[in-house]
Amino acid sequence: MEQEELHIGGRECLLFCNGDVSAGLRPVCLLVQTLGRHERPSVAREVELIAAGTQLPFAMVFFEVFDWATDLMPWPDPKVDRQPEVGHHAGETLQYVTETLLPALSERFGELPVILGGYSLGGLFALWASGCTDRFAAVAAASPSVWIRDWLPFAQGHPVLTDAVYLSLGDQEELARNAAIARVGDCIRAQHALLQAQGVACTLRWESGGHFSDNEGRLARAFLWCLGE
Repeated sequence: MEQEELHIGGRECLLFCNGDVSAGLRPVCLLVQTLGRHERPSVAREVELIAAGTQLPFAMVFFEVFDWATDLMPWPDPKVDRQPEVGHHAGETLQYVTETLLPALSERFGELPVILGGYSLGGLFALWASGCTDRFAAVAAASPSVWIRDWLPFAQGHPVLTDAVYLSLGDQEELARNAAIARVGDCIRAQHALLQAQGVACTLRWESGGHFSDNEGRLARAFLWCLGE
């Protein structure tokens, strides 16, 4: 597995390739995921799990997220974060992905189908992005924060513009003591039903444990399902 650290458009990016490009084994798909500070220790393991589960050559890039909530929240919700900048910069993050990151990688690998994925707010961002642009072939949303204020009205009014969506949730997440977060079970079921009604290829997998259980395993299974689709 080849690994590189790059700087693209002012953000640190970690790039992994499981094919030997110099030998003509070019990736057939590009996987894109957030790189929060808390995610750094687990990314290499996640890529290993994906590579172990597929015969397809792929490239995977993790792009730096400066502030988790500020960069990824599509609108303000005080139950998530009360900082004044939160909820006003997700559009800039998406613009970075579509107008800076992907063109830079296209110069290297050519045009590839792109799977956008993430965990928690990263998964929410991926779902939100798929309602804003048709740039992504599939979305891998592991334990997405679909409990935030006004998410379902947005999803109803903005059908996803992607071919396939993977959703997952830990079976203990809806048992959270926080009443807002405990809505996540009903919200993920409603999101899944909405995707089915829209005719999107989708699945909802229930994982064991709470929100902080086996994050890299959940993400790997999400990307592998999307690769299969």
